Amino acid sequence: MQEPDAQILATLRDTDRDRYLACLLAPPEKRHSLASLYAFHAEIARIRDVVHEPLPGEIRLQWWRDLLENRSGGEGHPLAGALLGSIDEHRLPVGVLQNMIDARLFDLYDDPMEDTTALEGYAGETASALIQLASLILDPTSAAQSADAAGHAGVAQTIAGLLLLLPIHSRRGQVYFPTDLLRATGLDREMLLDGRDEAAIGRAVRALCGLGRDHLAKARNSLNSISPKNFPAFIPVALAEPVFDRAEAAGARILKHSIQPPQWQRQWRMWRASRRRRF
Repeated sequence: MQEPDAQILATLRDTDRDRYLACLLAPPEKRHSLASLYAFHAEIARIRDVVHEPLPGEIRLQWWRDLLENRSGGEGHPLAGALLGSIDEHRLPVGVLQNMIDARLFDLYDDPMEDTTALEGYAGETASALIQLASLILDPTSAAQSADAAGHAGVAQTIAGLLLLLPIHSRRGQVYFPTDLLRATGLDREMLLDGRDEAAIGRAVRALCGLGRDHLAKARNSLNSISPKNFPAFIPVALAEPVFDRAEAAGARILKHSIQPPQWQRQWRMWRASRRRRF
């Protein structure tokens, strides 16, 4: 039987390989807490992948919400126990985790992303919050000063992730492109999913990449606010820029073809980011 630490790391390795590698680049004494936080995030992010209807997904999210509210009910669930332990050890704000759960309700349905502000809010309550929570684990005394960097970095990460998942989302009928961005590039939800207006889809992809690059640039401008101890929380952000490059080159083909860089390239970029403390 695996030890608890190894079990949580193994769970993370299977559900979020990039953040698993980021854990391995963090100080050893912080890995268990980071892994439990990242594995929780991966668990609620992948619910749409394992359910076929919204109601079972809502039930799964409610289970996690109840766990956090009652601080009990996770007996026999290694990840639940590890997460509650990390919350207690590092005094993580439960409200932020609950907001993360609530944000994931959007994933269960095929509702349109209302506008760019809504997308940034979604990213803020998921990826940005995750970076900030990881910073509270790594170096709580310096976490607040890098909150702005975490906000922008999380939006860049989220947009890169949505670009990677476009083939899956389009098959499901999900559209995370903000409605105002689609309108500005001559599209609507149905036209994007139809995929025939390749020129307009290419414009929309470039516009979304532009939004991601803008937030990435703002995060980079705040690099000095990130303490050396907190930098491991930002390591996965190094994977955003090559996704934007590949998405812009792919244009409309991104709806049907994966643009995920090879695993070795992702590992190298994260290792280099950890050494240079730049993403």
